[in-house]
Amino acid sequence: MNPLIMIPARMAATRLPNKPLADIGGVPMIVRAYQQAEASGLLVAVAAGDPEIVEAIEAIGGRAILTDPDLPSGSDRIRAAVDAIDPEGDFDAVINVQGDMPFASPGLATACAAILHGEPTCDIATLVAAEADASDRANPDVVKAVLALAEGERQARALYFTRSTLYGDAPIWRHIGVYGYRREALNRFCAAPQSPLEKREKLEQLRALEMGMQIWAAVIDEAPLSVDNPADLEAARALA
Repeated sequence: MNPLIMIPARMAATRLPNKPLADIGGVPMIVRAYQQAEASGLLVAVAAGDPEIVEAIEAIGGRAILTDPDLPSGSDRIRAAVDAIDPEGDFDAVINVQGDMPFASPGLATACAAILHGEPTCDIATLVAAEADASDRANPDVVKAVLALAEGERQARALYFTRSTLYGDAPIWRHIGVYGYRREALNRFCAAPQSPLEKREKLEQLRALEMGMQIWAAVIDEAPLSVDNPADLEAARALA
């Protein structure tokens, strides 16, 4: 396959305004995310909702595409940017890496690409990690993936995603918000309206499942730090 990485980013964030440009050890967060993704060896671009983000990426010689700030989601943003950067469709897969994961391993993107390459029925690839502690099970901010995963396996089809507490003693898999889309699947997904379960759980990947798409997930050893609020930002600065 011929994948590229797209990082969606916009300045409007309710819990952490101007998040993409938050300083982490002297480097804007979006720049750290870009540099981590670039280390994968794949072509990387930022799908930016604001000119300030474009300026920050271009200042380091990176590539950023300014998209309509009113686009409803990161998926719509990356689709618009991919269409602008590759109108001929030379790239047949798009890896969506989050701009608020400033220390994400470059291997996360390549892991998603490997799922798409190895599973011909997979429309969308993603990642999961084991729960950090027991409190994750009842935390609605921790999205859980329900997988058809046999013991000893590290990759399986995702049957559902939920914010609810899951029943039983089996491992709880935390969903990591990195996605790999086949180009055709991304186009179909973005063209479809929001689905009932997506609205209920506020999880857009449920739209894909309701459309009959297959999502496959691979297990990674540790969830990367995601910066969603001021406490996360302080943790990122300490890590830097």
